Amino acid sequence: MAMNVGDSRLIIPPLSGTPQASPKLFRLSQLRRLRRCQQVAAVCYRIRGSNIEFLLVQTRGGRWTFPKGSVEPGLTHAQTAALEAYEEAGVHGWMEEASFTRYVRRKGSGRSSALEVLRLGPPQELNRNRTWLSAEKAKRRLREKRSPNYGAELARVVDRAVARIHLHGLHGTAGDATQKVQCIDGTWRMASQERAPDRQWKISR
Repeated sequence: MAMNVGDSRLIIPPLSGTPQASPKLFRLSQLRRLRRCQQVAAVCYRIRGSNIEFLLVQTRGGRWTFPKGSVEPGLTHAQTAALEAYEEAGVHGWMEEASFTRYVRRKGSGRSSALEVLRLGPPQELNRNRTWLSAEKAKRRLREKRSPNYGAELARVVDRAVARIHLHGLHGTAGDATQKVQCIDGTWRMASQERAPDRQWKISR
């Protein structure tokens, strides 16, 4: 792989064994746009009796959404999603390491990871409204002020989250075999005791 400094291009050579293939050229601006297309969302939830509630935050444009953002260099999708939830909504809890579904948006696609909220602190970003909603009310809010297709995509994320939470049990955090990341006060560590000693992260801005 080589970079042409004169015109800011990245040259990716062909794979070995395929001499007939020509190198692919990517402008750095294209690569940056591709990175911005990779979005992650933290689907934050809590259990109240037999009910599941979802935490949504309000954008500056007035729409309600999950805490989400572009993938951060050096972080996994789960760590990035947990960081967004902490910054935008002050969330502390357990984040599943593997995403449970994808969603399609106008500028690309996104991955969704489930985050069981243990407690809420003050959001790190100013002027962020947040609210707890039932699954049906969350879906209605997510459809508001959006195109029908995108609104349906986000509503489908809620449906998939509900199905996943019921699959693992409403109160299955302790015995759940799903690998999770603990995110408390900006510190991340694996839930599995076998992997915890060498799988810790400190996120600072």
